[in-house]
Amino acid sequence: MAHLSREDIESFGSGFGGQVLTPGQPAYDTARAVWNGTIDRKPALIAGCHTAGQVAEAIRFARARGLELSVRGGGHNYAGHAVCEGGVMIHLGAMNGVVVDPVARRAVCGGGATWADVDAATQQHGLATPGGFISHTGIAGLTLGGGIGWLTGERWATRRPSTSTSCRTRPSM
Repeated sequence: MAHLSREDIESFGSGFGGQVLTPGQPAYDTARAVWNGTIDRKPALIAGCHTAGQVAEAIRFARARGLELSVRGGGHNYAGHAVCEGGVMIHLGAMNGVVVDPVARRAVCGGGATWADVDAATQQHGLATPGGFISHTGIAGLTLGGGIGWLTGERWATRRPSTSTSCRTRPSM
């Protein structure tokens, strides 16, 4: 695995715009913590993103240096995939916005949104989702990986088997 120098970290942090955390800083251990408390991996840098542009910037930074990259949405995966050892962890916690279109019955959610965020936003419009049981679970991981919730018996699973999910990447990142 590649090494991340102090100069690299300072260079990244000077123009990033989001929160940059490294080992020893007060918020570092809280930011790298995940639901499974036995996971104790230590990223060299945690990039706390507020925008998609910041996510892309953190990806470019890690890629240019050959660093392992992990992404933390809700941090609820049992295996702790949200936390890498010695690489760059992208923390999406601040990207937790939920915008509901009650006419279309659709919610658009940030990568750091939890089911509590979704429930609070949809309930304002008298809507509910077949999401997870645990409100502090991130919606991205549960939805993409499948899952069950309170409305499973009535409205199927969180992600129907016939539903496809796609992700587009650009080689220029």
